[in-house]
Amino acid sequence: MNRKMLGFVLATLILVSVHPAEAQKPAKVRRIGFLTATGAGQQDFYEVFRKGLRELGYTEGHNIVFEYRSAETRTRLAELATELVQWKAEVIVAAGGAAGPAKMATDTIPIVFLFSGDPIEAGLVASLARPGGNMTGITWLAFELVGKRLELLKEVVPRVSRVAVLASPAHPGEQRELMETQSTARALGTILEYHQVRASADVDRALDAIIKENTNALLAFPDPVTMRHRKQIAEFAAKNRLASVFGFKEYVESGGLMSYGPSRDEPQRRIAVYVDKILKGAKPADLPVELPMKFEFMINLKAAKQIGLTIPPNVLARANKVIK
Repeated sequence: MNRKMLGFVLATLILVSVHPAEAQKPAKVRRIGFLTATGAGQQDFYEVFRKGLRELGYTEGHNIVFEYRSAETRTRLAELATELVQWKAEVIVAAGGAAGPAKMATDTIPIVFLFSGDPIEAGLVASLARPGGNMTGITWLAFELVGKRLELLKEVVPRVSRVAVLASPAHPGEQRELMETQSTARALGTILEYHQVRASADVDRALDAIIKENTNALLAFPDPVTMRHRKQIAEFAAKNRLASVFGFKEYVESGGLMSYGPSRDEPQRRIAVYVDKILKGAKPADLPVELPMKFEFMINLKAAKQIGLTIPPNVLARANKVIK
C-alpha cells in the first residue's frame, strides 16, 4: 500500500471513530418551571403546554424537564416561585395569580404568563407592545367582558333585578372586573350582591348567604376558587332556579346556564411558542403580550329546563355551542 493510500485509510478510520462520539453527544436539557394557583383546569393547561412543546421538538427527559408547582394562597405561591428559582429554571410559566409571586421571586429568569387581568395595571409589563423586563405572555383582559355577561343575563331574563356575584378579591384584576360589572349593572337598573370567596372554605358560606337574599340570577367571575367549585355553584343555581352566567365554558359543561369569554385552548398552546422562542434566544422584553382572538358563547339548554327558562331564539342563534 503506497503512502498516499495509507494516509487516506487512516483519515477515514479517524473520521469513522470520531463521528459516533459526536452523534452520542447529549442534547442540552432545558429546565422549565410551571407555577399556578390551584384550580380546576390548571392541570389541563399544564398538559396542553407540554404537548405544545412536544410539537415544537422538545422531548421530556431528553432535551427538556419540567417542574410543576401549585398552591392556593399567594404566600405559598411566593415560596414555590423561590423554589423554582433555586432549581435554576431557565423559563418560568406563571398562570393566573402566580404571575405576581413569580415576578417577586426573580427579575432575571424569563417569565411567561397567562393572566386574566391587565398586566400593565398589575405592574408585570411596561406595555403590551414592548413589555420590558423579564416578563411577557398572554392576557385575557377579563374585565372587558364582564359587562357583556350581565347584558346576556338581562336578555335571557328581562325581569332580573338583583344579581349575586361570586368572586375572589385575591385574584388579579378582580376589583377592575367588579367595577366594570357595577357600571353595567347601574346602566341596566340591576342591583349587585357581592360575595367574596377567597378560598374554598368561603364558598358554602357565600351560597348560604345568597339563599337569604332576594336574588334571581348569579354571576361568577372566572378565578381559581370559582373554577374549582364550578359544579357546586352550577348545581346550587339550578336547585334555587337562578339564571347563571360565567366566564369560561367549563362552568357550563359542569351544569351552568351560560358562559361568555375567550377560548382557552389557543392561548394555552401559544404559551409553548413563547417558551420556545425564549429558549432559542429571544428576550421577553421584545416579545409583545398577546390578546385572545377567539371568544365563545355557550348555552346549556338542560340547565335552562331545570330552572324553567326558555332562551329567546335571537340569543340562542348567537351561541357558538349549545348543550342539549
